[in-house]
Amino acid sequence: MRQEPTWRIPVGILALLAGLTVYGLVIARYLPDLIGDWPTLAQTVVYVILGVIWLLPLRRFLIWMETGRWG
Repeated sequence: MRQEPTWRIPVGILALLAGLTVYGLVIARYLPDLIGDWPTLAQTVVYVILGVIWLLPLRRFLIWMETGRWG
């Protein structure tokens, strides 16, 4: 366990919030135009998948915040 805080944690949190905000805004802006006429169940599946996709790079990002390495 480290004894001193690092700059990566607050910067990482701000970057994560900014990235999720941009991702959410892009999805909210462009996706309804593309799938708005689809059946509700199909739209639900797409939104669930897109709601989980942002988690994929999160592990490596959290490792970087803690250790400074990407892997």
